[in-house]
Amino acid sequence: MVGIDEEPSDLDADREALSGRWKKPRWSKSLADKIEGLEGIGYAGGTEEAGELSNVTIHNREQAFAGLNLVVSGHAPEALLMDMEGEVLHRWRYSYSSVVEDDSVGEMERSVFRDFWRRAHLFENGDLLAIFEGHALIKLDAQSNLLWTWRDRAHHDLQVDDRGHIWVLTRTASIVSRINTEEPILVDFIAELDASGKELRRISVLEAFEESEFVDALETMLSEGDILHTNTLELVDERLSDQLPGVEPGDVLISCLFTNAIAIISVESGKVVWAMRSTWKWQHQPTALDNGHILLLDNKGGRPQSGRSRVIEFNPVTGERIWAYTGTPVNRFFTNTCGSCQRLPNGNTLITESDNGRALEVTRQQEVAWEFLNPFRAGKEGRLVATLFEVIRLSPDFPTDWMEND
Repeated sequence: MVGIDEEPSDLDADREALSGRWKKPRWSKSLADKIEGLEGIGYAGGTEEAGELSNVTIHNREQAFAGLNLVVSGHAPEALLMDMEGEVLHRWRYSYSSVVEDDSVGEMERSVFRDFWRRAHLFENGDLLAIFEGHALIKLDAQSNLLWTWRDRAHHDLQVDDRGHIWVLTRTASIVSRINTEEPILVDFIAELDASGKELRRISVLEAFEESEFVDALETMLSEGDILHTNTLELVDERLSDQLPGVEPGDVLISCLFTNAIAIISVESGKVVWAMRSTWKWQHQPTALDNGHILLLDNKGGRPQSGRSRVIEFNPVTGERIWAYTGTPVNRFFTNTCGSCQRLPNGNTLITESDNGRALEVTRQQEVAWEFLNPFRAGKEGRLVATLFEVIRLSPDFPTDWMEND
């Protein structure tokens, strides 16, 4: 903290400019400008001071699940495929300025805060989907040639189903009088696209809650701005539908950060059919496990006064906590925003600690079997570690024959 008589440092200025990755708009007088500003909310490339160590710092080959790592970072509009030693095997890259070459977009949309990807999905043939947070979804081939663009406010998360259809979060800013008669709000939607990027349908997350018996999950909802901040989307299968009444395969599991709620929305009815809140706070990435439990990254529910996050596994029927990773006093684990978690086939858990640019694979016994520190930098003169938005572990037999011409 800067004292009353102290001059702020360059590093403090970097952090102030980046504002914790979630950028609040500066409201102007006109409604149109307010809407543009709200739809421009996004993330910056990094907030924490970079350390000296980088790349793979721990690799216990006997404990870690061997595979490939798909890495999305705040340093550039690209995704990287790395081996377990951190060597880059392949790179996809496409800038937002190439997407918006026409003059029909405002200055907010041209912002430099859009020129990296929030999330990516890799197909077995080397094609890749990538999200420019709050603005566009693109599909590239293995050589980073643009196949198509869906410019309709994609944000945070996506999944591809067995038919090749793409499910993605999107949003619009508008006046919704039952929520706020004067200020616009961001309304989140779940959109279904076909394989060519054509929209087939969309479901309002707000209306899904309002028209269901779980409307009380909105009691802590904000009344202006980004009221829900939906940050996760996952298609439900029998692992959850077999034990949760009213839930069907193909429904959508979501996470709403600002209400501290996770929920399942029926694709057929457009209503929430299951929801839960607990001791977690500002959570990310609820994901179903093979044993019917849910894994979730709890950003601020684990001793937040001490700067602790946690990853928890819990029973969605009883709410019982089965397992948790909270780090240790020596090896602290905390990410104020973003973050991800993935249960691996060997029972380990891969965690993305976004703020600190770290990914770690931990065993059931809390041991760190693998650790990756983002080598990429952000901010003035590279003082900040680039946000590590997500590391996804792919199986060792994931097809890579499309890389033969690299």
